[in-house]
Amino acid sequence: MAKLYFYYSAMNAGKSTTLLQSSFNYRERGMNTLLFTAALDDRFGQSVITSRIGLKSDAVTFDGERDLFATIADAMKDSPLHCILVDEAQFLTEAQVKQLGSVADVLKLPVLCYGLRTDFKANLFEGSQWLLALADELIELKTICTCGSKATMNLRVDEKGDAVKEGASIEIGGNDRYIALCRKHFNEKLKASGV
Repeated sequence: MAKLYFYYSAMNAGKSTTLLQSSFNYRERGMNTLLFTAALDDRFGQSVITSRIGLKSDAVTFDGERDLFATIADAMKDSPLHCILVDEAQFLTEAQVKQLGSVADVLKLPVLCYGLRTDFKANLFEGSQWLLALADELIELKTICTCGSKATMNLRVDEKGDAVKEGASIEIGGNDRYIALCRKHFNEKLKASGV
């Protein structure tokens, strides 16, 4: 039985690296994969998944309008697929998560989604909320706080390195805008910034 998987973590846990390694493993065995990434994350170019350690691969972009089930079903007409991998899965919509569930159930393809659990305000992203609710398997990828404890929070910082509390839930950035912290240090940084 094919399953819907959600690999989640705070920033800098190696989600994209793990996704690219999984795709490589399938392809090395002669199996085809189809990769997706969010259209709004174009830090490294459009239609590409790039890891911080330099790995990259072409991908199909998705926005809130793309029907992922239809896209995958169409791709299967050209050649067999063996696995679907989705980067930046926190940006999926509820409907898209349900479509990916149908890919596993109806098309019988494993779907591996990788994304953040929460935003910088500690609120669930829409895609993450529905993946946590509907995925067959939940796998936490771990990273560490500056203190050495497991990091579970994403602190947004300004150009001076001070914590940011207000703003849009979605703001694309890397190490220049976000720090992965444990809950204790996340709250301490917010308090120290007068937030």
